Amino acid sequence: MREGIVIESGDWASLNEACSHIRRIVFIQEQGVSESDELDDLDSECLHFLMHDGAVACGTARLLPDGHIGRVAILASHRGRGLGVQLMYHVIDSARARGFTRCELSAQTHALGFYKQLGFVAHGEVYSEAGIDHRDMTLRLA
Repeated sequence: MREGIVIESGDWASLNEACSHIRRIVFIQEQGVSESDELDDLDSECLHFLMHDGAVACGTARLLPDGHIGRVAILASHRGRGLGVQLMYHVIDSARARGFTRCELSAQTHALGFYKQLGFVAHGEVYSEAGIDHRDMTLRLA
């Protein structure tokens, strides 16, 4: 892991302030997703991940109880440094440690290459979610 980068995991009650702040910036402000689409009822059921670069909370993701990964976001100021890959490896390792045999996610089509480099395989048709084109992807862990 890069120097100064720390990833913590926890429930929504403990991480919601920082995680929701990052998600509001990336998904609501940058991408125009509505707040009702972004902050859903599933957050309380998920394991959340929060990436810090020193004192700055810069990335987040969540792992749903069924092995789906979602809400992967890195602040613009920290993109292009490999931090998204680090965060995803951490989430995947956590899924594996919880006994999942695969992870699934709904990838924005512009990020298909990012997830493909991690071993995810796209399947199905492109569909719109919150006004953004997505495609389902799966990573086999076993």
